[in-house]
Amino acid sequence: MARVFINNVDSYLGEQVAEIFANTVVGSTVEEAIDDDEGSARAQVRYEVVGTVSCPSAVPCAAVSEVVTAANADEMLVALMQCDIIVYDITGDEQQVENCLIACNALHEQIANFKTPKTFICLSSVMTWCKTKPNEPDEPEQPFTEEDYRRRKSHPNFKSEINVEKQVIKLGKTDKTRFLTYVVAAGLPYGGKEDIFHYFFKVAWHGESAALNIIGTGENIVPTIHAKDLSNIVVSVADSKPKTRYILAVDDSMNSMTDIITSISKSLGTGNVMNISREEALLLPEITQRIFDIISVNLRMEGTWIKEGAKFEWTSETGIIENMPAVIDEYKRSRGLLPIRICVLGPPASGKSLVASQLCQHYKLHHLKIADVIHEAIEKLEKQASRAEAEDGEEGDDEAAQQAQETLDLLNESKQENNDRYEDQYIIQFFTEKLLSMPCQNQGFVLDGFPKTYSQAKDMFGNKEEPEDEDAPKLEYNTKLMPEAVISLDGDDEFIKKRVMNLPELVVAGTHNTEDLFLKRLTEFRMVNTDDQTVLNYFDELEVHPEHLDITADTSSNMSQVVQKVVKVVGAPRNYGPTEEERLELERIEMEKRMKKEAQEKLELQRKEEEEKKETKRRKDEWASRVKEVKEQEEEVLQAQSYPLRNYLMKHVMPTLNQGLIEVCKVRPEDAIDYLAEYLFEHNPQVD
Repeated sequence: MARVFINNVDSYLGEQVAEIFANTVVGSTVEEAIDDDEGSARAQVRYEVVGTVSCPSAVPCAAVSEVVTAANADEMLVALMQCDIIVYDITGDEQQVENCLIACNALHEQIANFKTPKTFICLSSVMTWCKTKPNEPDEPEQPFTEEDYRRRKSHPNFKSEINVEKQVIKLGKTDKTRFLTYVVAAGLPYGGKEDIFHYFFKVAWHGESAALNIIGTGENIVPTIHAKDLSNIVVSVADSKPKTRYILAVDDSMNSMTDIITSISKSLGTGNVMNISREEALLLPEITQRIFDIISVNLRMEGTWIKEGAKFEWTSETGIIENMPAVIDEYKRSRGLLPIRICVLGPPASGKSLVASQLCQHYKLHHLKIADVIHEAIEKLEKQASRAEAEDGEEGDDEAAQQAQETLDLLNESKQENNDRYEDQYIIQFFTEKLLSMPCQNQGFVLDGFPKTYSQAKDMFGNKEEPEDEDAPKLEYNTKLMPEAVISLDGDDEFIKKRVMNLPELVVAGTHNTEDLFLKRLTEFRMVNTDDQTVLNYFDELEVHPEHLDITADTSSNMSQVVQKVVKVVGAPRNYGPTEEERLELERIEMEKRMKKEAQEKLELQRKEEEEKKETKRRKDEWASRVKEVKEQEEEVLQAQSYPLRNYLMKHVMPTLNQGLIEVCKVRPEDAIDYLAEYLFEHNPQVD
């Protein structure tokens, strides 16, 4: 098994290259025909991928069999010596430019110790060609090829990359039988999660900006390559070991940046673009200096070796614009940006709009109410019709305006003939157009109370398109429109009536929930939704089984319990998550909660401390009171016990002792104690 080392296998390109290597049979890109026995044996020999990660916490893809952890250059060299192919990507991380040079030099010094030949591939970018002058000044549109690589001049901010390229090529000339080196200069990569173009895809997907930004004039020609095609080129180089040591990896397209951004906007966003200055672009937080330099490149390039020598199946040979639908599908799936489609149904006043609005807020979806959809469609038609009066209108605009006016006339006529209501065909047309709009197709939607009947559901969701493959069965419904979750809010009439009656009069006034209108709507709903015939039957027949939720069991004030059940059914959001402003707001709310909790805990602690202090003081006071009481009692006892003794001393001892002391003071003998003792003995009244 051939062992392949790839640096930063968790990076955008590293992950793609690792997956292609891991799924490629060694030698499969150079062998054209083999017999079955040989093919069976070879099918077991696949590349084993190892590599480093950008940070210790990074998780590489499943294609990586081992993560290399090297604390220094010596440990890294040991890991590289165990590999047959070394791929160093220097396009994403500036630190990897230096690491690539260190690794190549270290391997070059160990050529004599190689047990098997090694191939070193430096994955660089066309930024090392930015300042290259055309071969023929009179023919500036003539593309550069590999033959021109010795004349290449790099962008000022990519000089270290071109120095690495030159050194890698040079080191591969020492012993070509044991150490081969290659440089693959890639165009701007696209596909998958996106990297360089990610900012444009993200802004277009959100649809919040009126137009997608084009930096400068946007006339610069941008060489591009799909990440999978680039990975296949790297594998082909490792497999075939071509004589060409410098390889250009670009597709056949020579699109301008304006063409690319416009295509992204039309296929994923509003369809509008807007030119901004270079200074304005650098103020955008997503546009770093490196990305700015790369998307400002202006080069016409053509890869000759990949056309003549490489053997692989192209993913996007004709370029990003020609393959934009597939590229966008990859982008959405790689980042989990799949739309969430929900339909909330139920009787009048069952809380459909309340539940739908909370679901839209939770999942960041578009809330589609009948009145809003109709109003938006009519407003759009009126705007289109008004262009007919503009003096500078083009012929195409005039035709569109005329068609819009005709549609408005038909709508007004239909409304007058149907008791001030629009016919189902027009409402379904409005909803279909809305559901197929970019915002709904990107983020998703919540249908609020529509469709109401079986026939409406069939007309709106039924598949009217024939499959591209004649042998493929025709789907019964349009997958772009059909909800993935149908929620039925169930409740009996008495509960719903009571609920409406309890609503404040100010809330009910001017709505459909006044007593007469509400009862009429409820009766109409029950008439078209019987046990045998209901809109829910349509979804059941297509195996999109509705989720029945009993609203009478919800005891919350805003039906949050029902919403939580729906969230459990639908699953996690499928978007970018909170925006920077939302993230900061969530952090602020979380901080306020934490500070409030800490303040409450502090107050509680202070309260407990005060209580403990009071309790301690009470106990001390109680103890002191008891001690004082005991002392007083002891003093009383001692006082009572001392009276007889005192009387005895005053009567029998103190008179004679006082006289003896007076006599000692008068005489002042040398031995006062002995003198006092003799005096007391002599004058003891008890002794005769």
